[in-house]
Amino acid sequence: MRYLFYASGIFILTFGISLTIRSDFGTSPFDAMLVGLSRNVGLTVGSWEILIALALIGTNSLLSRQRPELLGLVTALITGAGIDLWLFLLNGFHLPVNGALPFLGFFFGMLFIGFGNAVYLHTNFAPVPVDRLTLIIRKMVRPNLFMARTLIYALFLAFALAAGGPIGIGTVLTVCFGGLLLNFFAPYAGKWINPLLQRHAQNAKDPFPH
Repeated sequence: MRYLFYASGIFILTFGISLTIRSDFGTSPFDAMLVGLSRNVGLTVGSWEILIALALIGTNSLLSRQRPELLGLVTALITGAGIDLWLFLLNGFHLPVNGALPFLGFFFGMLFIGFGNAVYLHTNFAPVPVDRLTLIIRKMVRPNLFMARTLIYALFLAFALAAGGPIGIGTVLTVCFGGLLLNFFAPYAGKWINPLLQRHAQNAKDPFPH
C-alpha cells in the first residue's frame, strides 16, 4: 500500500510538472533549468532530471554527512520517465498565449505538483534528491517546508536563468507559492494516507478478522 501511494504521488506530480511546461506560463525554477538544458544542450527533460539527480545525491551526502542515498536515483528515474511520458502524451497541447487558459493550465499544474509532492513525500520512501535537499535544509536551519522549499527555488532560479530556461510569471508564482502549497497539502496527505496504511497493516497481520 505504501508503494502504491508512492507511485501515485509521482504520477500526479509528473503530470503537474508537464502541465506547467505545456502551459507556456512559466515553470518552477528547477523544471525551467531542466527545460533550458534540454533545449540548448540536448537530451530530454526527463534525462536531465536524472543527471541532475546524480549531482544532488552527492551534495545531499555532504550536507547530511551520510552515505549517498542511491535509492533516490530510483525515484529520479521514475520521475524523469514520468515527465517524458506526460510531455509525449501532452504533445501539441499548447494553450493560447492570450487569455486566461495559460494561467489555468499553470494553476492546475501547480495544484497537482503540490498534492503529488505531499503524497509521495509522506511515504518517506526515497524522495528525489531535490526533495531530499528540501528536507535536509529544513532539518539544518529548522524552517517549515514553505521556507525550505522557497530557498531551494531561489537557488535553482539562478541556475535556470543561466541555462536559458522558460522563465515567466509562473516561475515567480512558483517561487512565492510552491512551498506554501506543499506545506498546505502535507497535513491533508497525512490525514488521508495514515488511516489507510494502518488499516492495511492491520489486515496484513490478521487476514481473517473475526
